Amino acid sequence: MPASFRISGALAPLAAALALCSLSPQAAALSKRDQAAVDALNQRMQSAEARYQSALVKIRNADPAGRQDSDAALEDMEDVLAACMKQKGCQTNTLLAAYKRLLKANADASASVDEDGEDSGTLDSEGLAADVPEAARAAALLSADGQRFVKMVQYNPAVQAGIRRWLTDMRGSLMQSYDNYQYMRQMMWPQFERAGLPEALLFGIMAKESNGKVHVTSRAGAAGPLQFMFATGKRFGLGDDGSGFDTRYDPRESSAAAAEYLNERLGQLNNSIEMSLAAYNGGEGRALRINNASGGRNFWDESVYNQFPAETRDYVPMVIAAAWLFLHPREYGLNFHKVDAKPAQLRLSRPSSIYELTICLGSSGTREGYMRALRNLNPRYQADTYLSAGTTLNATARMVGLYNRWCLQGKRADLARTLVNSDVASAIVRTGPLTVVPSTGNGEDGTVATAVAPSPAASAKPAPAKKPAKPGSYKVRRGETLTDVAQKFQCDTKQLAKANGIKAPRYLVKPGQTLKLSGCD
Repeated sequence: MPASFRISGALAPLAAALALCSLSPQAAALSKRDQAAVDALNQRMQSAEARYQSALVKIRNADPAGRQDSDAALEDMEDVLAACMKQKGCQTNTLLAAYKRLLKANADASASVDEDGEDSGTLDSEGLAADVPEAARAAALLSADGQRFVKMVQYNPAVQAGIRRWLTDMRGSLMQSYDNYQYMRQMMWPQFERAGLPEALLFGIMAKESNGKVHVTSRAGAAGPLQFMFATGKRFGLGDDGSGFDTRYDPRESSAAAAEYLNERLGQLNNSIEMSLAAYNGGEGRALRINNASGGRNFWDESVYNQFPAETRDYVPMVIAAAWLFLHPREYGLNFHKVDAKPAQLRLSRPSSIYELTICLGSSGTREGYMRALRNLNPRYQADTYLSAGTTLNATARMVGLYNRWCLQGKRADLARTLVNSDVASAIVRTGPLTVVPSTGNGEDGTVATAVAPSPAASAKPAPAKKPAKPGSYKVRRGETLTDVAQKFQCDTKQLAKANGIKAPRYLVKPGQTLKLSGCD
């Protein structure tokens, strides 16, 4: 990985401090003592900036001292900012200009490395230079958080083997996990941020547990994007919310629970990420017993490592490996696909389902379309659930634009509705009743289906039938789901389920069950 890319992330603490400092009012008048202190801080900043620029030159020339010099310069800048916030009359305009120059220097350095035209991955240096407060938040992904995570884990052969697996057989899963996470980030990341946990840790767990698929349920009963068992989830506020929905499937709720769970484990297990992950996968009781018996030794200590099951010994380095790749994509030749995940509300103008929306929205701006994103953003609804007009879905600004263009009217909208409402049974054509043909001379029975000519009475034009009365109930046939019934009678699935006491999100019905057709057209 080019060092210039890492350095752009290392400016995050500086940017965050500047964003705060820029809100401070300027002092109207300064004493000589205060003015001297301010001048000294400005001189220190200028000196640090010069050292940083020199470090960039060394880095471009592959001088290993460049990285060390840049880190030292950045640390001095952070000290200056800390002192500035406490010093009366310290103005941030000069410091802010210096910071912008550093961002521009990083953008130019990244551009010189990127001559092959490859996507720069998770961070766009030139985009950072446009808006310092937003830059500070974006850069924090690879710096304050990332560097802290890197210092808290061991980059050893087991982690390297995990990286190898993610980059070979599991590369598709990693890329899919990143795509899914981008849509859910605004729901999940704030929970870890408030808890003071690295975002890379969240991504690593999610990638290993579910690949970012919200509705995943394991054979053991773990559910949701972060795979909580029922009892553990209940301890941390997850479970039935009273409407029949299990909040283990909710990205926001499950990430908040995971952050609380991990902080509890870190507090018990010497702030060891490896041991906390071992507890997440192999059980907190087991991890605590092993930790106490070993005297708090590291997860990689043989006496500790061998006491965990094989699944946990595989799980820990795989999570760390995914987190490592999340922080250092370019070093390993990863070009994570960027998606337009700006959140927006999509209000249905006509009855629809996620399946129908997936078809009419198309795949513009994506590799695989929008079904997974819509499902992840709206975990309360099954993909085939019939949603009434006026229902509001979590979506993105791009999805809303595509919906207004393609899903309200026109050939694609009509095609999507036709495909979703297609009934396999209607494809089976009966040409006539079964009749028995006399047996042949060799005794073989010839039972075949033949077309029987209609009788004169039958061929007469029938009288126009009266319009059937609207049914008030319906008996479920074998193989039908509640959604099938809702589509057949143009019902709102949720209202139909409520009228019949059927709980979400599975909406289970049995053959022969009589349903009240409440809210159907």
